[in-house]
Amino acid sequence: MRLEGKRAVVTGAARGIGRAIALKLAQEGADVVIGDLLTEQLEETAEMIRALGRKCEAVKTNIAEKEEAERLCQKAITAFGGLEILVNVAGINRDTMLHKMTDEQWDLVLKVNLTGTMYTTRYAGTYMREKGYGRIVNIASASWLGNVGQANYAASKAGVVGLTKTAARELARKGVTANAICPGFVDTDMTRGVPEKVWNTMMEKIPAGRAGKPEEVAAVVAFLASEEAGYVNGEVINVGGGFVL
Repeated sequence: MRLEGKRAVVTGAARGIGRAIALKLAQEGADVVIGDLLTEQLEETAEMIRALGRKCEAVKTNIAEKEEAERLCQKAITAFGGLEILVNVAGINRDTMLHKMTDEQWDLVLKVNLTGTMYTTRYAGTYMREKGYGRIVNIASASWLGNVGQANYAASKAGVVGLTKTAARELARKGVTANAICPGFVDTDMTRGVPEKVWNTMMEKIPAGRAGKPEEVAAVVAFLASEEAGYVNGEVINVGGGFVL
């Protein structure tokens, strides 16, 4: 119960990696506010958390909208009395080759993945620095290093890395850490939809020879969110079975 007594916000928690993270934080003792646009699945996550004996508030949230992103963070403060942990998971992709990419595809991915992460990081970071304690964990991606057909997604995740490192520098003396996790190919609803040929190609590129589990990403988040990780700051941690070496 490393997180007993802590209050957390997790974006993109309706399914996949976000759900696994929210559940892991609850298992470790945290009360959790969760946000997503998929309200039915979001409530399912909330019920799972409550079944663990933890408090949970589910808030329909479009993270790309400043007011909604800030309201999600504020919910933890008003409902639970504080906010010590922020985990940004919410993200989308609109994959296509750069020469075919529309302005709308570019703008939407950057707005959700990067600007939305900035909104919550700025709001929660301001609160945490005033309180003298906090843990911010942003989910980036191995694609931040560049990936064919993902110019918008890669740029947004590279931006998340830069944002995280800057927050780490600015907040460290206030007792707040900020770290980024870069999942590789993880078994989720989204990756299960790729063609079999693509799946097999990815398996060949991963030294571990398999897709990751959302719970394996969540375990790293739980450590970074704990007091034990107080001297881990500004790091980019790959969780991809050796995909990035």
